[in-house]
Amino acid sequence: MAAAKNTICIWYDKEAEAAANFYAGLFPDSVVTGVHRAPSDYPMGKAGDVLTVEFTVAGIPCIGLNGGPAFTHSEAFSFQIATDDQAETDRYWNAIVENGGKESACGWCKDRWGINWQITPRALTDALAAGGAEAKRAFEAMMTMSKIDIAAIEAARRG
Repeated sequence: MAAAKNTICIWYDKEAEAAANFYAGLFPDSVVTGVHRAPSDYPMGKAGDVLTVEFTVAGIPCIGLNGGPAFTHSEAFSFQIATDDQAETDRYWNAIVENGGKESACGWCKDRWGINWQITPRALTDALAAGGAEAKRAFEAMMTMSKIDIAAIEAARRG
């Protein structure tokens, strides 16, 4: 299989393989496809250390690079996962937060490696796309939430 033409490269300190395995176990259409080790010692590590990990997250090809502690993550990059119902929203949110992650606002959370996730129910996206007063009500409801509560969004949308 040929490598994707465009791949997201995510910098990790030393835990790219653990992160890739976590994502592959959590999200459908996710898999670890390769683990590449250093052929010799190098300034940040030893021969045999994991350098890169090839994986897919919800169909998106990624490479995890174990580059050391020089760079950290910010909300400037996030994965947005569309969910179909509250159970799916809860499953992803809880898995990320309860495995060393942190809650944030408006459907955002951060995993234990510092990667930001938007767990976004389609009901919220649909409400915002509707425009007008119902979008405003749904948006205002969302602004009060950490994890998105679909029933509350739908109630706000209806007025």
